[in-house]
Amino acid sequence: MSEAAQSTFVYVTYIRTSPATLWSALLKPEFTQQYWYGMQMISDWKPGASWKLVFADGRIGDTGEVLEIEPPRRLVIRWHNEFRPELKAEGPAKCMFELEPTGDVVKLTITHTSVKADSKLIVAVSGGWPKILSNLKTLLETGKPLANERL
Repeated sequence: MSEAAQSTFVYVTYIRTSPATLWSALLKPEFTQQYWYGMQMISDWKPGASWKLVFADGRIGDTGEVLEIEPPRRLVIRWHNEFRPELKAEGPAKCMFELEPTGDVVKLTITHTSVKADSKLIVAVSGGWPKILSNLKTLLETGKPLANERL
């Protein structure tokens, strides 16, 4: 499939923290629930391992597979929405997390891509990632997130 048929969302932020701390914040369930509105990202975090994003009430939000992992620099996962039928019908997307130390901050780039042109999933994540990552940045830099509920 040609690149022109893809849908992609890219978000870049700079966080005053270490790569190791940011890596832990991205992957440890007890940390993700603090900035991801009570949700936990759960996996063994090895190539080929499954992962899931679990709501505070136990429902599964998203699932997928770890495609690549290079701690604390890069994580690529297959991402499949499980709770919205119109997004689930699109099939899996790919999400890449890239961490790049820049002085006393870390540049975090999230690239979420679907092979489907005009992807509803990409539209959905383009509204979600800025809120989640703003919460993460604030939590790491101040010790508390912007909000405990969805913004």
